[in-house]
Amino acid sequence: MRAIRVASAALLGVSALTVTGCVAQASAESSGFRVAVLPSTIAAGGQVALRATGCDQDVLVTSGVFDDITIRRGQTSATAMVDWDAKPGALYEVTFHCGTFWQNATLTIAGDRPVPPTPVPVHPSRGVHAGEGGSFAGFDLKEIGLGAALIAGSVGAAYHFSRRRTDEDGA
Repeated sequence: MRAIRVASAALLGVSALTVTGCVAQASAESSGFRVAVLPSTIAAGGQVALRATGCDQDVLVTSGVFDDITIRRGQTSATAMVDWDAKPGALYEVTFHCGTFWQNATLTIAGDRPVPPTPVPVHPSRGVHAGEGGSFAGFDLKEIGLGAALIAGSVGAAYHFSRRRTDEDGA
């Protein structure tokens, strides 16, 4: 009878750790979305390269200084023509939307002359970029609290089910 209690407590503990591991994996996957605007300083009327990596769907790129652009799934870059009426010295926010995630980049408008776009280097995928961030990278306080509550609950349940109850067996 005691072996069944211990096995149940161990199974409950492993289940709780598995659930918290899934939350950590989901956070790690979402942090791989990277964006860039090249060059980051351009003259009005110039052409910029928009780069987005780490998104497995279409990326919508919006800004007040050029028309909306879509980087299609499977591609990592697109180009956009900066409006001729952009004010020199102004900073414009460029927003990249990947599903429910988004990232911002800043585009600065320089002098009068358009500068040709900087070519975007094409790099083949070389697998996962491991080792980025610390042990709590990408977590917020709510996720950490939920994980701690799940672990504490499973430890408490394991203790409750594994302790011997004298009043139930009559010993």
